Amino acid sequence: MTFVMGGLDVRDKLIVLVGGGDVTARSAERFLTEGAVLRIIAPRLTGAAAELLHVTDRERMSWVPRPFRDTDVDDAWLVHTATGVSDVDTAVDTACRSRRIWCIDAADALRGTARLSAEARHDDLVVGTLSTGSPDPRRSASVRSAVQKLFERGLLPDRKIRNRQECSDEQHTGSVTLIGGGPGPGDLMTLRGYRALTQADVIVHDRLGPTDVLGDLGRHVEVIDVGKSPGNHPVSQQRINDILVGRARRGLRVARLKGGDPFVLGRGGEEAQACNAAGVPVEVIPGVSSVVAAPQVAGIPVTHRGTADSVHVVNGHRHPRPSTLAALHDDGTTVVVLMGTSTLPDFVAASLDAGVPSKRPVTIVENAHRPGQRCLNTTLGYVTELATSQSVKNPAVIVVGEAARPGLLTGQDDTDDTIVQGYLGPLAKGVSA
Repeated sequence: MTFVMGGLDVRDKLIVLVGGGDVTARSAERFLTEGAVLRIIAPRLTGAAAELLHVTDRERMSWVPRPFRDTDVDDAWLVHTATGVSDVDTAVDTACRSRRIWCIDAADALRGTARLSAEARHDDLVVGTLSTGSPDPRRSASVRSAVQKLFERGLLPDRKIRNRQECSDEQHTGSVTLIGGGPGPGDLMTLRGYRALTQADVIVHDRLGPTDVLGDLGRHVEVIDVGKSPGNHPVSQQRINDILVGRARRGLRVARLKGGDPFVLGRGGEEAQACNAAGVPVEVIPGVSSVVAAPQVAGIPVTHRGTADSVHVVNGHRHPRPSTLAALHDDGTTVVVLMGTSTLPDFVAASLDAGVPSKRPVTIVENAHRPGQRCLNTTLGYVTELATSQSVKNPAVIVVGEAARPGLLTGQDDTDDTIVQGYLGPLAKGVSA
């Protein structure tokens, strides 16, 4: 047999179900979800069918307590039979065929003229699976489950394709999603972030976000690069805010793709403020921040029992404040400096002048999780010299504290005043220069 799948609008349409058992109840629940009107024909209802009738509005579901008659299908749009009695199910199918009414035979799909597919749903999209040969419900359910997982992971091209010319301020309200893309590689991005990206009409991205995933998107997506680099800000923050709000006001779904986490020195708060002030719905999806991702590639746990129980995150563009100097003095605090490469000499000088120990361990992680990843291990007293001699450049994260001591996790403590450098993978150690 060959079946052609089609979407049937059953809202407010009468579906007759013959049989009063659990199979009928399961199909009835599905039809009710789609808005159908149900009539059950059965001498008695058992188990789930009786309970479903009890809790369902009588305008949506009724029961005729008697055996099936041919005329029961006269006003039906669709019929479902599951009596467990072959002669009765055959009679139902015969009555439907003579009246050209589609009939689902739950006991023998080869006898019926229609089948229920196993459905995977996402948003307003439904994907159905059924076997066109001998019925194989478990096989269909297995495929359905696999498709559902792909939906949930954002791995299917299910984004809505809309004509942007049809969008206007009066007709539509768009939205903005601030997506934390993590430290760079696409496989370190969250599934929720990736799903939101695949649903966007417009993507506004930074230089350090996971731009490798942009090639997965359809040609209908507008991609806007607003990336900044040290000393080069071609697109101001105000202009970025205007782009987000302007595109959303045209009824478009805007994804703001950032490296790291939007709310960790990512100016995501300013963008959320701009959206809220303009009445544009805004959502924030967290990402893996370089505060933890960069130290991890060097084998540095920013907290470690017996070594560090707190983390202090610093914007390296600023002169160290009293709170930062206090954190640097504290043996139990790991200080993570972001965007601090250009101001490192001033940061170090201020720290040493404040009495921070010159032998405090320091690690610079450059291009974490990216090609050219490099880790430099040294101490506070030598880090300026090391950064200069090794031409350290952004993006780089500077980690200061006892948690950055080489050998912490391997049990081989070899920290001294020697400048140490090396290209590292996870938990690797530097090699003496």
